[in-house]
Amino acid sequence: MRIAVINPNTTASMTATIGDAARRVANPSTVIDAVTSSMGPTSIEGYYDEALAVPGLLLEIARAEREGAAAAIIACFDDTGLDAARALAAIPVIGICEAALAATSFIAQRFSVVTTMERSRLPVEALVHRYGMAGRCRVRAADIPVLSLEDPQSNARDRLRSEIAAALKEDRAEAIVLGCAGMADLCLDLRREFAVPVVDGVASAIKQAEALVAMGLSTAKRSAYARPVDKRYDGAMEAFAPSTMGV
Repeated sequence: MRIAVINPNTTASMTATIGDAARRVANPSTVIDAVTSSMGPTSIEGYYDEALAVPGLLLEIARAEREGAAAAIIACFDDTGLDAARALAAIPVIGICEAALAATSFIAQRFSVVTTMERSRLPVEALVHRYGMAGRCRVRAADIPVLSLEDPQSNARDRLRSEIAAALKEDRAEAIVLGCAGMADLCLDLRREFAVPVVDGVASAIKQAEALVAMGLSTAKRSAYARPVDKRYDGAMEAFAPSTMGV
């Protein structure tokens, strides 16, 4: 099967990190297409960035389905544009936050998400509530810009480690969820360092996507995820009319 892993920001180096993490856990027969959005912000930190990342994401979701992908993954922990993408596509579309929380719920009663900025913590906290995990999960921010994770001169990784240590002590967390796709390459090292399960959303989403495809399941097209109503879209949104997007 072929799975499209879409980075909804425009930073290609982050896409490479995400793609490597996906390929490490994918079945040998699974082909991973790691794709960078063609438009939008260089990183997604808060509601404004998230909103402006959605159009580019939807273009890539539509392209992936047209080109035969069996499933698509949105590689941003905000689950950017997830509901819109599911309405657009018939193939399964997985958000890495939902995937990571679901996977962690199988192995721990109490766990903490450690994300990047405080402005990102609140949207992630809302997702934790939406996915029914509020009684089991606390969300923390390490106060590190997303792109600093790729800068070896920054102290981003040390601050991440400090926040994980605080989560284990203060939250009594039994497992840690990494709350940013750009942290995917740190998962194994952190797991060894802290001797607790450390869960990466990209890896979680890959395995869940493979399972859905293996079971022959696709996105429901009644009610919430019904295909968009065909109508004219005006101005800069003209190219996003459902008929133009191929739905």
